Amino acid sequence: MVGKICVIGAGPSGLSVLCWFSKLAKDGRQIPEIVCYEKQSNWGGLWNYSWRTGSDEHGEPVHGSMYRYLWSNGPKECLEFPHYTFEEHFGKAIPSFPPREVLFDYLKGRWTKEDVRKWIKFSTVVRDVVYNEESDDFTVSVKDLESDQVLESEKFDYVIVASGHYSVPNVPTFEGIEKFPGRVMHAHDFRDANEFKGKNLMLIGASYSAEDIALQCLKYGAANIVCTWRSKPMGFKWPKEITERPLVQKLEGKTATFKDGSTAEVDVIMMCTGYLHSYPFLRENLRLKSRNVLYPPGLFKGMVWQEGGNNKLLYAGVQDQYYTYTMFDVVGLWLAKYILKDISLPDKSTMDADWKTWVARNKELKDCNEEIDFQTDFVQDLVKDCGSDYPYNLDVKEMFYEWEHHKDLDILSYRDQSFASKFTGTKSPIHHTTFMKAMDDSMKTFMGV
Repeated sequence: MVGKICVIGAGPSGLSVLCWFSKLAKDGRQIPEIVCYEKQSNWGGLWNYSWRTGSDEHGEPVHGSMYRYLWSNGPKECLEFPHYTFEEHFGKAIPSFPPREVLFDYLKGRWTKEDVRKWIKFSTVVRDVVYNEESDDFTVSVKDLESDQVLESEKFDYVIVASGHYSVPNVPTFEGIEKFPGRVMHAHDFRDANEFKGKNLMLIGASYSAEDIALQCLKYGAANIVCTWRSKPMGFKWPKEITERPLVQKLEGKTATFKDGSTAEVDVIMMCTGYLHSYPFLRENLRLKSRNVLYPPGLFKGMVWQEGGNNKLLYAGVQDQYYTYTMFDVVGLWLAKYILKDISLPDKSTMDADWKTWVARNKELKDCNEEIDFQTDFVQDLVKDCGSDYPYNLDVKEMFYEWEHHKDLDILSYRDQSFASKFTGTKSPIHHTTFMKAMDDSMKTFMGV
């Protein structure tokens, strides 16, 4: 029987592991001793909003990239737990695109139901994880941030890394930016769109954060927004205040010059240039190094690290995401079943061939529909491995296709659409206020209480 496991991070991925161990224990299974280390003072990972940027109250880098007024940018029906539906949690059907506070409340409902808080050590940051070849276990060193003390190292049989990969910003540089007389920032530090009312913004990037922050800033009164892209534009039917230009080449004062020779006057530069996989607490042979992709290399089933740790160093939630809560859910169960020896691994060459096949397929994906199909296959593969413990079909690719189509039709109103729950069949009500006019994102206002 496995003695002790360490989970690093109490966000949706780490807590999915804890929830499944709790459920299996209730079902009569003997489970290992569990310790979950969380740097923040509360659970939730990115969903735990903080006003802070830069450093937290202990001098640690701020983890959160969450901003005020964030609403789900995909239908909640695509992330609904099959065994804990939105209707079960809220007691009624709710609109398809809730704000952050509503989604966080839903997650907390699941975590509270499974009583997992008892396993979490808050305000505790992991400093060092070493795999011990001789004893086939790990030594983990942590610091208690409240008492400002490095604690005695502990030994663990398995380590699950669930510390997230949307907290360390990727920050490129551009000619002349060091003399730019306005604000320069990364989306990681974006908190409130009201700050940019009446301003001319340049957003560098062409992915989800650029798309959503452009809409947020327009909604709260920005004058003009230029989104500048490296590979290809987002290509939506933007309102006149939002334009797209090829990559910015240089800055002279407040004048930005783009690759096509055009220029724009800007007050603020915001880099929506993504995040880095960063695991400074892991020794080199345990450390995943990857861009943000749907299948990072070196991981059997997207979880079991192949370069060190004897298949006992596990990663949860390291994929780029279309699927979110449900993917984290089945990952959590798969890891719990693996640690309990319900799932066995093939030989090393088979595992290497398997992850390399996924990585190669990932590199060939041509558009969002192919990406959705890829992640659907990945999730369903894990569901299959979990057998009767997970008797649910998580395939929501048709819903994802429809969502992408709505965005192509009108980027301003896609959040005003309605979807039906895959698990209850109930079609969501239309929200009482359209997204671009819904300035109050509180749960009380959203729920119409």
